[in-house]
Amino acid sequence: MRYIIGIIMVLVGVFLILKTEWFIQNFGTNAWAEEHLGSNGGTRLMYKLIGIVFIFFGFLAITNMIEGFLVGTVGKIFVR
Repeated sequence: MRYIIGIIMVLVGVFLILKTEWFIQNFGTNAWAEEHLGSNGGTRLMYKLIGIVFIFFGFLAITNMIEGFLVGTVGKIFVR
C-alpha cells in the first residue's frame, strides 16, 4: 500500500511542478507568496516548492523511510 501512496504523491508533485501555470490560471495568485517569495512569480515558486515536498515525501513513503525521517526531525518535539 505504501508503494501506491508514494507513487501517487510523486505524481502529484510532478504535476504541480509541470502544470504551475494551469494552477495559477484556475486558482489565482497567492498574496502571501507574492509578498514573501518574490514580486512577480512568487506563486509559481510556491507551487513548485510544494511539488518538491510532495516528491520528497513520496519517495520517503516508497522506501519506507518516512517514519525514521519524522521521528528524527519533529518526533523529538512530541516525546515526553
